[in-house]
Amino acid sequence: QVELVESGGGLVQPGGSLTLSCAASGNIANIEAMGWERQAPGVQRELVASITTGGVTDYADSVKGRFTIYRDFAKNTVYMQMNSLRPEDSAVYFCYASRQVANYKVVMGWGQGTQVTVSS
Repeated sequence: QVELVESGGGLVQPGGSLTLSCAASGNIANIEAMGWERQAPGVQRELVASITTGGVTDYADSVKGRFTIYRDFAKNTVYMQMNSLRPEDSAVYFCYASRQVANYKVVMGWGQGTQVTVSS
C-alpha cells in the first residue's frame, strides 16, 4: 500500500502557472512510476503525465510543451509544473503510483485529488 498526498491546486488565470506536488509514503520501494490523471465534468478521464524511476517521462499530447513532470527522490515527491494554462486544463488532478505486472500498469495508490481551475 502506498499513501499519496497532493498539494498545489487552485485558481489561476489563463496563461498562468501552477505546480502540483505528490508526496509518497508507505511501500514505496516497489513504485516504478508516478504520474497524474485528470477528470473534468463530462470528459473522459485522461492520463496527463508520468515519470518512471528511471526518469522516463510521458505526456498527453494536449499538455506537451506546457507541463513538466519531475521527481525529487530524496523527498519521495513528484512535481508537475504547469505553464500556459488554458480553461480546458480545469479538472481534478489525481496523483498515482504504479508498478508493472506483465504488460499492465497496476496502480498502488491514489492521491486525494486537487482541483485546478483556469478562469479569468
